[in-house]
Amino acid sequence: MTVLEQPGAYRPTPPPAWQPRTDPAPLLPEAEPYRLLGTDAAAAADPDLLLKLYAELVRGRRYNTQATALTRQGRLAVYPSSTGQEACEIAAGLVLEDRDWLFPSYRDTLAAIARGVDPVSALTLLRGDWHTGYDPTQYRVAPLCTPLATQLPHAVGLAHAARLRGDDVVALAMVGDGGTSEGDFHEALNFAAVWQSPVVFLIQNNGFAISVPLAKQTAAPSLAHKGVGYGIPGRLVDGNDAVAMHQVLTEAVERARTGGGPTLIEAVTYRVEAHTNADDATRYRADSEVEAWRAHDPIELLEHELRSRGLLTDDVIRDAREAAEQMAARLRERMNEDAPLEPMDLFAHVYAEKTSQLREQAAQLRAELDAELDAEEER
Repeated sequence: MTVLEQPGAYRPTPPPAWQPRTDPAPLLPEAEPYRLLGTDAAAAADPDLLLKLYAELVRGRRYNTQATALTRQGRLAVYPSSTGQEACEIAAGLVLEDRDWLFPSYRDTLAAIARGVDPVSALTLLRGDWHTGYDPTQYRVAPLCTPLATQLPHAVGLAHAARLRGDDVVALAMVGDGGTSEGDFHEALNFAAVWQSPVVFLIQNNGFAISVPLAKQTAAPSLAHKGVGYGIPGRLVDGNDAVAMHQVLTEAVERARTGGGPTLIEAVTYRVEAHTNADDATRYRADSEVEAWRAHDPIELLEHELRSRGLLTDDVIRDAREAAEQMAARLRERMNEDAPLEPMDLFAHVYAEKTSQLREQAAQLRAELDAELDAEEER
Protein backbone atom coordinates (compact mmCIF):
# COMPACT_ATOMS: atom_id res chain seq x y z
CA MET A 1 0.00 0.00 0.00
CA THR A 2 1.38 3.37 -0.96
CA VAL A 3 1.20 6.47 1.20
CA LEU A 4 -1.52 7.89 -1.01
CA GLU A 5 -3.59 4.69 -0.63
CA GLN A 6 -3.66 4.86 3.14
CA PRO A 7 -7.08 5.86 4.49
CA GLY A 8 -7.26 9.54 5.33
CA ALA A 9 -3.72 10.20 4.12
CA TYR A 10 -4.67 12.17 1.04
CA ARG A 11 -7.43 14.59 0.21
CA PRO A 12 -7.90 16.16 -3.20
CA THR A 13 -9.03 19.39 -1.49
CA PRO A 14 -8.22 20.87 1.93
CA PRO A 15 -10.31 19.51 4.80
CA PRO A 16 -13.42 21.48 5.77
CA ALA A 17 -11.64 22.96 8.78
CA TRP A 18 -9.27 24.89 6.52
CA GLN A 19 -9.85 28.61 6.36
CA PRO A 20 -7.78 31.68 5.56
CA ARG A 21 -5.82 32.84 8.58
CA THR A 22 -6.10 36.46 7.47
CA ASP A 23 -8.56 38.34 5.31
CA PRO A 24 -6.33 39.67 2.51
CA ALA A 25 -8.53 42.64 1.60
CA PRO A 26 -7.41 44.99 4.44
CA LEU A 27 -3.79 44.16 3.70
CA LEU A 28 -3.83 45.39 0.10
CA PRO A 29 -2.03 48.68 -0.62
CA GLU A 30 -3.44 51.62 -2.53
CA ALA A 31 -3.96 51.20 -6.28
CA GLU A 32 -1.98 54.42 -6.85
CA PRO A 33 0.69 56.01 -4.65
CA TYR A 34 -0.99 58.00 -1.89
CA ARG A 35 -0.25 61.71 -1.99
CA LEU A 36 -1.37 64.91 -0.26
CA LEU A 37 0.49 67.76 -1.94
CA GLY A 38 -1.55 69.11 -4.82
CA THR A 39 -4.82 67.79 -3.36
CA ASP A 40 -7.53 69.46 -1.28
CA ALA A 41 -6.52 67.32 1.71
CA ALA A 42 -3.20 69.19 1.94
CA ALA A 43 -5.03 72.21 3.35
CA ALA A 44 -5.40 70.36 6.66
CA ALA A 45 -1.64 69.91 7.08
CA ASP A 46 -0.09 71.68 10.05
CA PRO A 47 1.76 74.84 8.87
CA ASP A 48 4.52 74.29 11.45
CA LEU A 49 5.06 70.78 10.13
CA LEU A 50 5.24 72.05 6.55
CA LEU A 51 7.88 74.63 7.49
CA LYS A 52 9.86 72.07 9.50
CA LEU A 53 9.83 69.64 6.58
CA TYR A 54 10.90 72.40 4.20
CA ALA A 55 13.87 73.47 6.31
CA GLU A 56 15.01 69.85 6.67
CA LEU A 57 14.61 69.15 2.94
CA VAL A 58 16.73 72.18 2.04
CA ARG A 59 19.38 71.16 4.57
CA GLY A 60 19.28 67.58 3.29
CA ARG A 61 19.75 68.63 -0.33
CA ARG A 62 22.72 70.80 0.63
CA TYR A 63 24.20 67.94 2.64
CA ASN A 64 23.98 65.67 -0.40
CA THR A 65 25.72 68.15 -2.69
CA GLN A 66 28.44 68.89 -0.12
CA ALA A 67 29.11 65.22 0.62
CA THR A 68 29.31 64.49 -3.11
CA ALA A 69 31.85 67.30 -3.49
CA LEU A 70 33.90 65.82 -0.65
CA THR A 71 34.24 62.56 -2.57
CA ARG A 72 35.74 64.47 -5.51
CA GLN A 73 38.21 66.09 -3.12
CA GLY A 74 39.29 62.73 -1.73
CA ARG A 75 37.84 63.39 1.72
CA LEU A 76 35.25 60.64 1.35
CA ALA A 77 35.87 57.22 -0.12
CA VAL A 78 32.33 56.95 -1.44
CA TYR A 79 28.98 58.67 -1.02
CA PRO A 80 25.58 57.22 -1.99
CA SER A 81 23.58 60.39 -2.59
CA SER A 82 19.88 60.52 -1.70
CA THR A 83 19.18 63.56 -3.89
CA GLY A 84 15.57 63.31 -5.00
CA GLN A 85 14.73 61.00 -2.09
CA GLU A 86 15.00 63.59 0.68
CA ALA A 87 11.29 63.45 1.54
CA CYS A 88 11.56 59.75 2.48
CA GLU A 89 14.69 60.37 4.51
CA ILE A 90 13.50 63.40 6.45
CA ALA A 91 10.08 61.97 7.25
CA ALA A 92 11.67 58.77 8.56
CA GLY A 93 13.97 60.76 10.83
CA LEU A 94 11.19 62.92 12.26
CA VAL A 95 8.31 60.54 13.01
CA LEU A 96 9.96 58.54 15.80
CA GLU A 97 9.90 59.25 19.53
CA ASP A 98 13.18 59.51 21.44
CA ARG A 99 12.75 55.97 22.79
CA ASP A 100 12.27 54.44 19.33
CA TRP A 101 14.96 53.01 17.05
CA LEU A 102 15.91 53.74 13.44
CA PHE A 103 17.62 51.05 11.35
CA PRO A 104 19.05 52.75 8.25
CA SER A 105 20.77 51.45 5.14
CA TYR A 106 23.94 52.96 3.67
CA ARG A 107 22.01 55.62 1.71
CA ASP A 108 20.08 56.88 4.71
CA THR A 109 22.49 59.43 6.16
CA LEU A 110 19.82 62.16 6.02
CA ALA A 111 17.41 60.09 8.10
CA ALA A 112 20.12 59.60 10.71
CA ILE A 113 20.93 63.32 10.74
CA ALA A 114 17.26 64.29 11.01
CA ARG A 115 17.15 61.93 13.98
CA GLY A 116 19.95 63.94 15.61
CA VAL A 117 23.18 62.21 14.58
CA ASP A 118 26.11 64.58 14.04
CA PRO A 119 26.52 65.27 10.27
CA VAL A 120 30.24 64.44 10.33
CA SER A 121 29.78 61.30 12.41
CA ALA A 122 27.22 60.06 9.89
CA LEU A 123 29.99 60.04 7.25
CA THR A 124 32.57 58.16 9.30
CA LEU A 125 31.74 54.80 7.71
CA LEU A 126 31.91 56.28 4.21
CA ARG A 127 35.18 57.97 5.09
CA GLY A 128 36.70 54.63 6.00
CA ASP A 129 37.56 55.53 9.62
CA TRP A 130 35.22 53.28 11.61
CA HIS A 131 32.27 51.00 10.99
CA THR A 132 30.17 53.72 12.61
CA GLY A 133 31.13 57.13 13.90
CA TYR A 134 28.42 57.55 16.52
CA ASP A 135 27.06 55.71 19.55
CA PRO A 136 23.95 53.86 18.34
CA THR A 137 22.47 53.71 21.84
CA GLN A 138 22.78 57.48 22.28
CA TYR A 139 20.76 58.36 19.21
CA ARG A 140 18.75 55.12 18.93
CA VAL A 141 20.10 54.84 15.38
CA ALA A 142 21.68 51.55 14.34
CA PRO A 143 24.90 51.73 12.29
CA LEU A 144 24.44 52.66 8.65
CA CYS A 145 24.18 49.25 7.04
CA THR A 146 26.15 48.45 3.88
CA PRO A 147 25.16 44.77 3.46
CA LEU A 148 21.73 44.71 1.84
CA ALA A 149 18.74 44.16 4.15
CA THR A 150 20.70 42.66 7.06
CA GLN A 151 19.42 45.47 9.29
CA LEU A 152 15.82 44.30 8.88
CA PRO A 153 16.01 41.15 11.07
CA HIS A 154 17.92 43.22 13.63
CA ALA A 155 15.05 45.72 13.73
CA VAL A 156 12.53 42.92 14.18
CA GLY A 157 14.60 41.36 16.95
CA LEU A 158 14.91 44.63 18.84
CA ALA A 159 11.21 45.42 18.44
CA HIS A 160 10.22 41.91 19.55
CA ALA A 161 12.51 42.07 22.58
CA ALA A 162 11.08 45.47 23.54
CA ARG A 163 7.56 44.08 23.30
CA LEU A 164 8.47 41.09 25.51
CA ARG A 165 9.89 43.48 28.12
CA GLY A 166 6.84 45.69 27.96
CA ASP A 167 8.82 48.64 26.62
CA ASP A 168 6.91 51.16 24.51
CA VAL A 169 9.38 51.07 21.61
CA VAL A 170 8.92 51.00 17.82
CA ALA A 171 11.62 50.16 15.28
CA LEU A 172 11.63 51.77 11.82
CA ALA A 173 13.70 49.82 9.29
CA MET A 174 14.69 51.34 5.94
CA VAL A 175 15.64 49.41 2.82
CA GLY A 176 15.94 50.02 -0.92
CA ASP A 177 14.05 48.23 -3.67
CA GLY A 178 17.12 46.08 -4.34
CA GLY A 179 17.12 44.93 -0.73
CA THR A 180 13.67 43.37 -1.15
CA SER A 181 15.32 40.67 -3.29
CA GLU A 182 17.42 39.53 -0.33
CA GLY A 183 16.49 36.64 1.94
CA ASP A 184 16.84 38.85 5.03
CA PHE A 185 13.91 40.94 3.79
CA HIS A 186 11.58 37.95 3.63
CA GLU A 187 12.77 36.47 6.92
CA ALA A 188 12.27 39.78 8.69
CA LEU A 189 8.73 40.24 7.38
CA ASN A 190 7.75 36.69 8.29
CA PHE A 191 9.03 36.91 11.86
CA ALA A 192 7.57 40.39 12.33
CA ALA A 193 4.13 39.23 11.20
CA VAL A 194 4.09 36.03 13.25
CA TRP A 195 5.28 37.85 16.36
CA GLN A 196 3.24 41.00 15.62
CA SER A 197 6.36 42.99 16.35
CA PRO A 198 6.14 46.79 16.64
CA VAL A 199 8.21 47.47 13.54
CA VAL A 200 7.67 49.56 10.40
CA PHE A 201 9.39 48.61 7.14
CA LEU A 202 10.05 51.48 4.73
CA ILE A 203 11.06 50.58 1.19
CA GLN A 204 12.51 53.44 -0.82
CA ASN A 205 11.76 52.31 -4.36
CA ASN A 206 14.10 54.58 -6.30
CA GLY A 207 13.83 52.58 -9.52
CA PHE A 208 17.18 50.80 -9.57
CA ALA A 209 19.24 48.32 -7.59
CA ILE A 210 22.47 49.92 -8.81
CA SER A 211 21.88 49.26 -12.54
CA VAL A 212 19.06 46.69 -12.30
CA PRO A 213 15.58 48.19 -12.85
CA LEU A 214 12.68 47.12 -10.67
CA ALA A 215 11.00 45.18 -13.48
CA LYS A 216 13.94 42.76 -13.48
CA GLN A 217 13.68 42.17 -9.73
CA THR A 218 10.04 41.35 -9.16
CA ALA A 219 6.81 40.50 -10.94
CA ALA A 220 4.64 41.69 -8.05
CA PRO A 221 2.07 44.47 -8.73
CA SER A 222 4.08 46.63 -6.31
CA LEU A 223 6.60 46.05 -3.57
CA ALA A 224 3.90 47.03 -1.07
CA HIS A 225 1.92 43.99 -2.21
CA LYS A 226 4.65 41.73 -0.83
CA GLY A 227 3.34 42.32 2.68
CA VAL A 228 0.10 40.47 1.89
CA GLY A 229 1.87 37.12 1.68
CA TYR A 230 3.09 37.54 5.25
CA GLY A 231 -0.09 38.97 6.72
CA ILE A 232 1.29 42.52 6.88
CA PRO A 233 -0.70 45.49 5.53
CA GLY A 234 0.99 47.36 2.70
CA ARG A 235 0.92 51.07 1.94
CA LEU A 236 1.91 52.66 -1.37
CA VAL A 237 2.87 56.32 -1.09
CA ASP A 238 4.41 59.06 -3.23
CA GLY A 239 7.92 59.14 -1.82
CA ASN A 240 8.52 62.69 -3.07
CA ASP A 241 5.52 64.05 -1.15
CA ALA A 242 7.05 64.92 2.21
CA VAL A 243 3.67 65.54 3.87
CA ALA A 244 2.18 62.25 2.67
CA MET A 245 5.33 60.42 3.76
CA HIS A 246 5.14 61.96 7.22
CA GLN A 247 1.47 61.07 7.59
CA VAL A 248 1.76 57.47 6.41
CA LEU A 249 4.82 56.81 8.55
CA THR A 250 3.19 58.44 11.58
CA GLU A 251 0.12 56.23 11.19
CA ALA A 252 2.26 53.10 10.83
CA VAL A 253 4.37 53.96 13.89
CA GLU A 254 1.26 54.59 15.96
CA ARG A 255 -0.30 51.33 14.75
CA ALA A 256 2.83 49.44 15.78
CA ARG A 257 2.99 51.18 19.16
CA THR A 258 -0.60 50.34 20.03
CA GLY A 259 -0.27 46.63 19.28
CA GLY A 260 -1.39 46.60 15.65
CA GLY A 261 1.78 44.92 14.41
CA PRO A 262 4.05 45.71 11.48
CA THR A 263 3.37 47.72 8.33
CA LEU A 264 5.17 47.55 4.98
CA ILE A 265 5.42 50.92 3.22
CA GLU A 266 6.66 51.38 -0.33
CA ALA A 267 7.69 54.95 -1.11
CA VAL A 268 7.84 55.51 -4.86
CA THR A 269 10.72 57.91 -5.47
CA TYR A 270 13.76 58.24 -7.74
CA ARG A 271 17.52 58.28 -7.38
CA VAL A 272 18.42 61.41 -9.35
CA GLU A 273 22.17 60.99 -8.87
CA ALA A 274 24.21 57.90 -9.68
CA HIS A 275 24.22 54.95 -7.29
CA THR A 276 27.47 56.32 -5.83
CA ASN A 277 30.27 58.52 -7.13
CA ALA A 278 31.83 55.31 -8.54
CA ASP A 279 28.80 54.57 -10.74
CA ASP A 280 28.12 55.67 -14.33
CA ALA A 281 24.32 55.87 -14.44
CA THR A 282 24.29 56.91 -18.12
CA ARG A 283 25.03 53.29 -19.03
CA TYR A 284 21.62 52.06 -17.91
CA ARG A 285 19.17 54.99 -17.97
CA ALA A 286 18.38 57.93 -20.23
CA ASP A 287 18.81 61.58 -19.29
CA SER A 288 15.19 62.18 -20.30
CA GLU A 289 14.04 59.82 -17.55
CA VAL A 290 16.04 61.70 -14.94
CA GLU A 291 14.71 65.07 -16.14
CA ALA A 292 11.13 63.81 -15.93
CA TRP A 293 11.68 62.99 -12.27
CA ARG A 294 13.34 66.35 -11.60
CA ALA A 295 9.96 67.86 -12.40
CA HIS A 296 8.63 65.91 -9.42
CA ASP A 297 11.31 67.23 -7.07
CA PRO A 298 10.29 66.92 -3.38
CA ILE A 299 11.47 70.43 -2.51
CA GLU A 300 9.61 72.05 -5.39
CA LEU A 301 6.44 70.12 -4.56
CA LEU A 302 6.52 71.41 -1.00
CA GLU A 303 7.43 74.94 -2.09
CA HIS A 304 4.35 75.04 -4.31
CA GLU A 305 2.14 74.13 -1.35
CA LEU A 306 3.81 76.69 0.89
CA ARG A 307 3.39 79.43 -1.71
CA SER A 308 -0.27 78.63 -2.23
CA ARG A 309 -0.84 79.06 1.51
CA GLY A 310 1.28 82.19 1.81
CA LEU A 311 3.84 80.45 4.01
CA LEU A 312 6.90 80.61 1.75
CA THR A 313 8.16 84.10 2.55
CA ASP A 314 11.55 85.55 1.67
CA ASP A 315 12.54 85.15 5.31
CA VAL A 316 11.64 81.45 5.31
CA ILE A 317 13.69 80.82 2.17
CA ARG A 318 16.65 82.84 3.44
CA ASP A 319 16.67 81.20 6.87
CA ALA A 320 16.50 77.71 5.40
CA ARG A 321 19.30 78.35 2.92
CA GLU A 322 21.52 80.10 5.45
CA ALA A 323 21.15 77.25 7.93
CA ALA A 324 21.98 74.76 5.17
CA GLU A 325 25.08 76.74 4.14
CA GLN A 326 26.29 76.98 7.72
CA MET A 327 25.93 73.21 8.06
CA ALA A 328 27.84 72.69 4.79
CA ALA A 329 30.63 75.03 5.92
CA ARG A 330 31.04 73.18 9.22
CA LEU A 331 31.01 69.90 7.35
CA ARG A 332 33.79 71.05 5.00
CA GLU A 333 35.88 72.40 7.83
CA ARG A 334 35.64 69.29 9.98
CA MET A 335 36.05 66.85 7.11
CA ASN A 336 39.26 68.61 6.06
CA GLU A 337 40.75 67.71 9.42
CA ASP A 338 42.64 64.44 9.44
CA ALA A 339 41.19 62.09 12.00
CA PRO A 340 43.66 61.06 14.74
CA LEU A 341 44.79 57.48 14.32
CA GLU A 342 45.44 55.05 17.15
CA PRO A 343 46.79 51.79 15.69
CA MET A 344 45.94 49.82 18.84
CA ASP A 345 42.26 50.51 18.22
CA LEU A 346 42.45 47.71 15.67
CA PHE A 347 42.04 45.30 18.59
CA ALA A 348 39.71 47.30 20.80
CA HIS A 349 36.29 46.35 19.43
CA VAL A 350 36.66 42.90 17.87
CA TYR A 351 35.67 40.66 20.80
CA ALA A 352 34.48 41.47 24.31
CA GLU A 353 37.27 39.20 25.53
CA LYS A 354 40.30 39.09 23.26
CA THR A 355 41.33 35.75 21.82
CA SER A 356 44.86 34.47 22.25
CA GLN A 357 45.60 35.33 18.60
CA LEU A 358 44.43 38.90 19.08
CA ARG A 359 46.48 39.29 22.24
CA GLU A 360 49.54 38.00 20.40
CA GLN A 361 48.97 40.33 17.45
CA ALA A 362 48.36 43.31 19.73
CA ALA A 363 51.59 42.63 21.62
CA GLN A 364 53.51 42.38 18.35
CA LEU A 365 52.12 45.70 17.10
CA ARG A 366 52.81 47.40 20.43
CA ALA A 367 56.43 46.21 20.30
CA GLU A 368 56.83 47.56 16.76
CA LEU A 369 55.32 50.94 17.73
CA ASP A 370 57.55 51.20 20.79
CA ALA A 371 60.60 50.37 18.66
CA GLU A 372 59.69 53.12 16.18
CA LEU A 373 59.25 55.61 19.05
CA ASP A 374 62.64 54.68 20.53
CA ALA A 375 64.28 55.11 17.13
CA GLU A 376 62.75 58.59 16.74
CA GLU A 377 63.92 59.63 20.21
CA GLU A 378 67.47 58.50 19.44
CA ARG A 379 67.51 60.63 16.32
